[in-house]
Amino acid sequence: MKLRDGGGLFRELARNRTLYLMFVPIALYFLLFAYLPMTGIVMAFKEFNFRDGIWLSPWNGVKNFKFFFISGKALQVTANTFFYNFLFLALYTLFSVAVAIFVAEMKGRYFKKAAQSFMFLPYFISWVVVSAMVYNFFNYDTGTFNHLIAALGAKPLNLYSTPADWYFLLPFLYVWKWVGFGSVLYLAAIMGIDPEIYEAATIDGASVFQRIRSITLPSLRMTMTVLVLLGVGRIMRGEFDMFWQLIGNNGPLIDSTDIIDTLVFRSIMGSQDFAMASAAGLYQSLLCLAIILLANALVRRVDEDYALF
Repeated sequence: MKLRDGGGLFRELARNRTLYLMFVPIALYFLLFAYLPMTGIVMAFKEFNFRDGIWLSPWNGVKNFKFFFISGKALQVTANTFFYNFLFLALYTLFSVAVAIFVAEMKGRYFKKAAQSFMFLPYFISWVVVSAMVYNFFNYDTGTFNHLIAALGAKPLNLYSTPADWYFLLPFLYVWKWVGFGSVLYLAAIMGIDPEIYEAATIDGASVFQRIRSITLPSLRMTMTVLVLLGVGRIMRGEFDMFWQLIGNNGPLIDSTDIIDTLVFRSIMGSQDFAMASAAGLYQSLLCLAIILLANALVRRVDEDYALF
């Protein structure tokens, strides 16, 4: 808005001052915790030492990036991060939509509320607690599951030494924990669909599955597209809490479950190589930016109305 238009900007601020005042805490939050910390990116291009600090440490160009890539871990953790997050996003979207439709089609009001509450409960359980549950259930010597299958005459499952099992367990746990939250978002979109459309379809003889296929799913397309695009923006940022609590520094599992976030954390805690960790974090952010731009461009080519920008 132009200032020369009769002080239009100041008039706008005065007219909606309550709304702008409400926005101030949010603006300050992102300024302090999102934008100001971005200045620390310079550490990725420095030979960091504690004596000189971030700003006075000597520059070393792209040496940290070279070390990150020649270490042999860069491509591995990138592939692991993309694979797991892509799988998580696909399963999360599929099951969230399915659960939302399932709940929406329930007839009993109290049963529907109880089902929603039980599905939403895992969202509030910390990954620390989930890790303890998994350990007590699958521990080779004392786990409940291994005691059960041993009693049936089967061989105990050595979960913490078998990387292949985690390709199934990690997606299962992710969906179990987040599907309740995701279903609420899609359920809200379903509740916004005009009930008269369903009534008309029922009168015309449409079955439940025909109503879902012809009315519910097309109406959810916009919501699904936006949420998937937002999820794609984080596809290179792994669930650090999940991987670190469930896997940690377990040697036999690191190669198949190590992601960029855990590599960065291990670099900081182990060797205190803050510069290399910063380089890996910047590399991760640039990948996220490139992927979201590519995904948004593809969506824009199909339908501009569904694109984020």
